[in-house]
Amino acid sequence: MSTLAGVGELTRLAWRRDRVLVPASVLGLAVLAAGSAAASLDLYPDDRSAAEGLAGVVSNPAVLAMYGPLASETADALAVFKTVMMGAVLTSVLALVVVRRHTRTEEEDGRLELLGSGAVGRRAPLAAAVGVAVVAVLLASGLAAVGLAAVGTDPGGSLAFGVAWATAGLAWTGITAVAVQVASTSRGAGGIAFGALGVAYLVRAAADTAPEGSGVHALGWLSPLGWAGRVEAYGADRTWLLLLGVGTLAVGTVAAAALLERRDLGGGLLPARPGPARGGRLLASPLGLVARLATGTLVGWTVGLVAGGVVVGSLLGSVGELADDPQVRRILETLGGSAGGVEDIFLATEVVVVAAVVSAAGVGLVLRLSAAERRGLAEPVLATPTPRSRWYLAHVLVGAALPVLLMAVLGLTVGLVGPTVSDAAPGPLEMLGATMSTLPAVWVLVGVAAALAGATPRFAPTAWGVALVAFVVGELGPTMRLPDPVVDLSPFAHLSGLPGGSFAAAEAVVLTVLAAVLVAAGGLAYDRRDLA
Repeated sequence: MSTLAGVGELTRLAWRRDRVLVPASVLGLAVLAAGSAAASLDLYPDDRSAAEGLAGVVSNPAVLAMYGPLASETADALAVFKTVMMGAVLTSVLALVVVRRHTRTEEEDGRLELLGSGAVGRRAPLAAAVGVAVVAVLLASGLAAVGLAAVGTDPGGSLAFGVAWATAGLAWTGITAVAVQVASTSRGAGGIAFGALGVAYLVRAAADTAPEGSGVHALGWLSPLGWAGRVEAYGADRTWLLLLGVGTLAVGTVAAAALLERRDLGGGLLPARPGPARGGRLLASPLGLVARLATGTLVGWTVGLVAGGVVVGSLLGSVGELADDPQVRRILETLGGSAGGVEDIFLATEVVVVAAVVSAAGVGLVLRLSAAERRGLAEPVLATPTPRSRWYLAHVLVGAALPVLLMAVLGLTVGLVGPTVSDAAPGPLEMLGATMSTLPAVWVLVGVAAALAGATPRFAPTAWGVALVAFVVGELGPTMRLPDPVVDLSPFAHLSGLPGGSFAAAEAVVLTVLAAVLVAAGGLAYDRRDLA
C-alpha cells in the first residue's frame, strides 16, 4: 500500500472538521487587513499627507521592533504598516494550529490509530494536514490582497502584501510539520513551534532596528518574519521572496516525512520527560492540577506581556508628536476615547488591544476542559470522589485568573517604563487600574468558552471565533463605520477608556454578571451531560 493512501479522504475529513475554524480565521484576517487600511486611508488619502504624517514617527526604534520599517512614504504603505507583520504572525499561527490539529493532536486523542488500522498510508495524515494548512494560508493571503485592492490601494502592492503573509504562513507550515514529529505531545509540539515563532520575531526585530549593512541587520534573512517584512509591499514589492517560504515548506515537509518513519505512532523523537515518583500537595485538588498544567502557558505569556509592556511604554516618548496632527488625534479618540492627554488616549487604545489578545489565553485554558475529555484525562479525575462541578470550576477559575495576572504585568511594566521617556506618562498604579478595568470584557469571552465547553464540547472551539469577532467589531468597528448596535455587541465596546477617562462601574458590573451567568449555565449543562 502507498504511504499516501487515503490522503484524499483525510483531506476532506480535515476540511469538514475545520469548516468553522478556517473560514472564520481567513475572513477575520482579510477584514483586519482591509479595515485597517481603509481607516488609515481616511486619515492620509494621498502620499503627501502620509509623508507629513506618521512617516517620521515610524522611525522610532520601538515601532521598528514591533512592526518593522515603513516600505515607502506613501499612503498605501502607511495604510498596511501595522498589519504586514501582525498578519504574518497571525497567518503563521493559523498554519501552526491546522497542522498540529490534524497530526499530533489526532495521535494524542487516539483517532489517528483508529484511522491507521484501515487503508490509510503512514504519511497520509501529514500530507492532508499540510495541504489544508497551505490552502488556508493562501486563502487568507489572497483575500487580504483582494480586500486591499478593493479599498483603493495599488494592485501590485496588494499582491506583494499577500505574498508577505503567504511567505510567513507557508514557512511555518513546514516548521510545524517538523515540530509535530519531534515532540511527543500536542502541547510540546505547540511549545516548539510557538517558541520558534517567538525567536523569529525577536531576530526580525533586532535586525530591523540595526543599521543597514551591519551584521545584525543581515540576520533578518534568517527569519521567515524578516522575509515578510523585506517584501516591502507598496515599496520594492519583492514578490520573489515567496520562493523562500515555498522552499521552507518543501524542506520542512520532506524532513517531517523522513522523521515520521523514525518514530512510533503516538510518540515523538524526543520522549516525554518522566515525572516525579510522587505528586506534590498542589496536585491534591483539581484546581492545583489544572494550575500546574498551565505553568508553561503562564510563563510564556508573562514573558510576552513584559516585552510588550516595554515596547508600549517606550512608544510614549514619540506619541506626543502625534498631538499636532488633528487627523491622528481624531482616530485615536475614536478608538480610545477623548479623555486625558494624547498619551492617555494612546494607552487606552493599546490596553484594549492587549486585553483582546490576553482573552485568548483565558479561552484556551478553559477549552482544555473539553480537550481533557477527548483524550481520556478527565476520567481518572472524575473516577475519584471529585465532583464534576469542581473539575469544571477549576478550569474556569484558572482561565479567568490568568488574564488578571497578565494585565497586571502589562500595567506595571508600562507604568514603570513610560515615565522614563515621557513626563505625561501615567505611573504604575494608574496603569494598573487601567489594565484591570478591561477584565470584565475578558471574562465575558472566558464565560462564552465555559458555556460552550460545558454544554457542547463538539462546538467549544467556536469560542475562538466569538473572541475574534468581538475584537474586530469592538476595536475596528468604529473606524469601519459599523452601526452602533453592531459595535455594542462586543464587550470591548463598553470599557472605561482608562487611564484618561473615568471608571464605568455600571458597565463593568453588567459585563461581570453576564460572565457569571455564562459560567453558571455551562456548569449546569456539564453536570447533566455525558462525557465526550
